[in-house]
Amino acid sequence: MNNAHANRRKFIKTAAGLVVAPAIPNDLLATQPVITKSPAIHGSKPAAARIRFSVIGMNHGHIYGQVGAVIRGGGELVSFYSKEPDLAAEFTKRFPEAKAAKSEQEILDDKSIQLVLSSIIPDERAPLGIRVMRAGKDYMADKPGITTLEQLADVRKVQKETKRIYSIMYSERFENKATVKAGELVKAGAIGKVIQTIGLGPHRMTPKSRPEWFFDKKRFGGIICDIASHQFDQFLFFTGSTKAEIVASQVGNVHYPQYPKFEDFGDVMLRGNGGTGYIRVDWFTPDGLKSWGDGRLTILGTDGFIEIRKNIDPGGREGGNHLFITDNKETRYIDCSKETLPYGEQLVNDILNRTETAMSQEHCFLATELALKAQKQAQPLTLKV
Repeated sequence: MNNAHANRRKFIKTAAGLVVAPAIPNDLLATQPVITKSPAIHGSKPAAARIRFSVIGMNHGHIYGQVGAVIRGGGELVSFYSKEPDLAAEFTKRFPEAKAAKSEQEILDDKSIQLVLSSIIPDERAPLGIRVMRAGKDYMADKPGITTLEQLADVRKVQKETKRIYSIMYSERFENKATVKAGELVKAGAIGKVIQTIGLGPHRMTPKSRPEWFFDKKRFGGIICDIASHQFDQFLFFTGSTKAEIVASQVGNVHYPQYPKFEDFGDVMLRGNGGTGYIRVDWFTPDGLKSWGDGRLTILGTDGFIEIRKNIDPGGREGGNHLFITDNKETRYIDCSKETLPYGEQLVNDILNRTETAMSQEHCFLATELALKAQKQAQPLTLKV
């Protein structure tokens, strides 16, 4: 077994929850649930099957969270295809009921399949999505769902022509219960009019667990395109912005010269027609933290603010999904661990009803467009570390 093969196998095993270690690397698990045969997955029972779906490409462990969301929402996993035998073998262990297709085309030709999921290598996600839509199926990609502005233009064109759904799993919102709860509070006016979001996305590096493509900016799109796509999604959602511009952005590789095509730090200032935002993402989570990253979101309103600690509470509370809200009367803590996650069910409803309740298509594309523009115009950052 060569090193690339071994790393890829370790990568997917760790993501799937098959290897337990005190320092789970990066955002493999992120806010994704580990899928099991339990009747309750991530706090809710799987709905009766209403659509049939398949998976093509599983190069990132986020695929397990994607599958879990659709199963909870009423999807039946029918088949999958991976050109990497080791990744296919791991997937089969988790979902023995799913048929291993002999090719991508076999799935695209199956008229009974309504939705295709993928966490293939990032720069391959948009071309695959185009093939899926042209085959008459809806598509859900792991983030980043698109890695260049040229890809975005092509995807927008085909989506408009085919009227299929091109959804990107922004899991830091869709699969984080505290963020879902914050959406309900903001909608109810709990902190007044939102005027700014601050989104922080720190991650643990663990280089030995990474496949080769992880270190190549051309493959993953750059740190802002990749990780910060979550924060752009949340900025648009919580500020209600439908238009936005990048004020400033910068990226750098300040600590890993042995990986010259990699980026370990990026931040962005942006301004929308509904509010302003600041984003910082990095690969500097120390091993001493009991999580892959202290992901945070602060939502500033005219009458208060909300802070979310997505994965860990430094104050000592167990688990993730911690929400703190301060208004004109008091500061409250809300344990969001028992909140339900609506994205999977909403997406299945959208597939059946041709609606946009999970996420509007324009929102999906605008979040991606902003990330891509911020990445493209980012100033290089050089520090002596």
